[in-house]
Amino acid sequence: EREASMARNKYPEVTEERILEAAQRLFLEKGYDRTTIQDIVNELGGLTKGAVYHHFKSKEGILDKVGDQLFFQNNPFEAVKQRKDLNGLEKLREALSSVLPIVLIVLVLCFSIAPIPTATLMTFLIGAVLLIGGMGLFTLGADQAMTPIGERVGAAMTRSRKLWIVVSVSFLIGVIVTVSEPDLQVLATQVPGVPNPVLIGAVAVGVGIFLVIALLRILFRVPLNRLLVGFYLVVFTLAAFIPGDFLAIAFDSGGVTTGPMTVPFIMALGLGVSSIRSDADASQDSFGLVALCSIGPILAVMVLSLLYPASGAYTPVSIPEVPDSRALWKLFEEGLPEYIAEVALCLAPIAAFFVVFQVVSLKLKKKKVLKIVVGILYTYIGLVLFLTGVNVGFMPAGNYLGYQIATLPYRWVLIPIGMLMGWFIVQAEPAVHVLNKQVEEITSGAIPGRAMSTSLSI
Repeated sequence: EREASMARNKYPEVTEERILEAAQRLFLEKGYDRTTIQDIVNELGGLTKGAVYHHFKSKEGILDKVGDQLFFQNNPFEAVKQRKDLNGLEKLREALSSVLPIVLIVLVLCFSIAPIPTATLMTFLIGAVLLIGGMGLFTLGADQAMTPIGERVGAAMTRSRKLWIVVSVSFLIGVIVTVSEPDLQVLATQVPGVPNPVLIGAVAVGVGIFLVIALLRILFRVPLNRLLVGFYLVVFTLAAFIPGDFLAIAFDSGGVTTGPMTVPFIMALGLGVSSIRSDADASQDSFGLVALCSIGPILAVMVLSLLYPASGAYTPVSIPEVPDSRALWKLFEEGLPEYIAEVALCLAPIAAFFVVFQVVSLKLKKKKVLKIVVGILYTYIGLVLFLTGVNVGFMPAGNYLGYQIATLPYRWVLIPIGMLMGWFIVQAEPAVHVLNKQVEEITSGAIPGRAMSTSLSI
């Protein structure tokens, strides 16, 4: 005992690691409930029960530590955060690579087969600049604040081993993050027949409900294919009864779960829940969350169509009249305050959730809290610039350009143009890069990330 105690005191980190390795093996073989502290001591051979209690107050404390290790070891976001090259400048380059190809395609079309008014072209170019800056700041803020919050919440939630906590926190996160999603804000502005808060709220509730279902599927090991087939049968059945104008909106709303705000949270939570299981299929079961969560908004908007049966048509974006440069500046000047207030309202729930969770459970050090606060500020500024650029600059130009191309005698040109835009958009999508990395790691390189990226782009 004395020798073991001396070894324990001399190399505490080695002793702790041995305890965790032994405990993890026993938890997998016998299960947590059937494993005792004495079993762990016997597995170690050479340590006493007192030595184990010196490092961990209880068996529950050992499980918490094992869960943390499994979560962060299998989390691709941690590897991304350790990279020093992904700074603000790199985020700006990512945004530039995402937007610039689309801008070039639009310019080629404008100077060839689909001319647009000069004022509209100028608003488009200014909007592109705002969009690039907004995306750069937004992705930097999401990596610095949103992803760490999702990671910590996922780990803490699964460590509790209480079903009601998993259900309630998952639903709350699904709603809060979806409300903050920029893609949803853009969609809502195109359906004026339905109040923005109503449409956003319905989609957010749908994501929240199906995020709960997706995480429970991982915990209870329910096959993904059964759930997808069952829920899509419900979707296609409802599609036969809802007004036609709402059908496109319902399916478009499912895209919010692939947005830059939603993906980090959903993937981080899924990894947290699946890593706690620690069985052979756990890593594979971390996939499928986005697929299930996409069904929630579709069903929610279909139900909403019953309350607003005649309000589902998309409203074309009006083309602003800009006679001179002063009027052009005023166009953006009038739009900016609206999005400053709108984004503040959207991000307030996430900030409040983090504050409450920090006080109740996380208790992070001041330095980490400050980093997350700065990340939320980056996210806020980025979203304001993003929405202003999209709604004031991109939307009018895109609407006019699409109309011009659709009226051409050779409308078939829409097909190659759409394919080209789709290729560049997928190639530059950050969420796709994370997915490619996960697939390549889990398949041990059998499916290369480059091949995955190419097939998705095609």
